[in-house]
Amino acid sequence: MTNPTTTHRTPHWVSSIAAVLRFLVHSNLFISLATVSVVVTTVFLVDLPLESLPLFIVFAVTMFVYTVNRLTDLEEDEQNVPQRAAFTKRYGRLWLAFGAGLYVIAIGVAVALGLPGAVYMLLPLVVAVLYSVGGVKHMFLVKNLVVGLAWGAIPLGVGYYYGSLSSIGIQFLFAYVTVMITIAAVVFDVKDIEGDREEGIPTVPNRYGPQITRIVSLVATIAVAFAIVTLVVIDVVPSKFLVVLAMNAYVCAYIPFAAPDLGPLYYGFVVDGEHVFLAAVVVVLEWLVW
Repeated sequence: MTNPTTTHRTPHWVSSIAAVLRFLVHSNLFISLATVSVVVTTVFLVDLPLESLPLFIVFAVTMFVYTVNRLTDLEEDEQNVPQRAAFTKRYGRLWLAFGAGLYVIAIGVAVALGLPGAVYMLLPLVVAVLYSVGGVKHMFLVKNLVVGLAWGAIPLGVGYYYGSLSSIGIQFLFAYVTVMITIAAVVFDVKDIEGDREEGIPTVPNRYGPQITRIVSLVATIAVAFAIVTLVVIDVVPSKFLVVLAMNAYVCAYIPFAAPDLGPLYYGFVVDGEHVFLAAVVVVLEWLVW
C-alpha cells in the first residue's frame, strides 16, 4: 500500500530538461535563437538564399544587447525573476564578454567584407542604451513599442542585406513582427508587475491588471490575424504569408495563461519561443509544400 504521506518527486529527466531550458533562457542563448528564427522565416517567405552571415550577425547582436539589458536590470530582476538575477550575478560578466566579443567580430566581418550599411550595426547599441538607461522604460507603452520595432528591424536588415528592402514581403514582415513582438512585450510585463511598480515603471498590467492585459492582447492578436487574411484576399501579399497565422494561434494559446506567478520558463521559453515555432513551421512547409 502506498504511504499517503509520500511526496511525489519530479522525475530526474524532467528536472534535467528544465535545468537545460533555464540555462538557455538565463544565458540569452534562446532569445538569440529566436531572433535568428526571424531571419530564417524572412528568408524563406521572401524566397531569398539562406546564408550564414546574417544569421551570425543577428545572433551576435542579440546576445550582446540582451546581456547588457540583464546587467542594467539586475536590481529589477531580483524582485521579478530572482533565479535569473542570481544567474546574472554569477555569470553575467562572462556572458557580457562573450556577447561583446561576438558583436565586435560581427562588425569587423561586416566592415572587412564591405557590406553596405555596416554602420547601422551600431544602432542596436544605441537602442540598448536608450532602453536600459535612457528612461524609455518609464514611458507608458513606449518601451513595448521600442522592443517591437527592434525586432521588426530584423526583416528590414535582411532586406537590406539581400538588396530586397522594397519587397512587399519584407515590408509586411517588418510590420507583422513589430506588432506581434509589441503584443508579446505587453504580455511579458505581467510577470514584472510587482518589480515594475517598485521601480515606477508604468505598464499595461500595472495600470489595468493581468485580466484586462490578457483580453486586450488576445483581441489585438486576433485583429492582426484578420488583417493578414484581408491582405491576402485583396492580393497585397502572396497566400504563402498565411503561414504566419500559425504564430497568431500560438500566441492566442499562451495569452490566457499569463500570470504573475508563472516562472521564467513560461515567459522566457514559451512566450519567447513564438518565432522559433513559426520558423519551424515555415521550414517544414518549405521542404514539403512550397
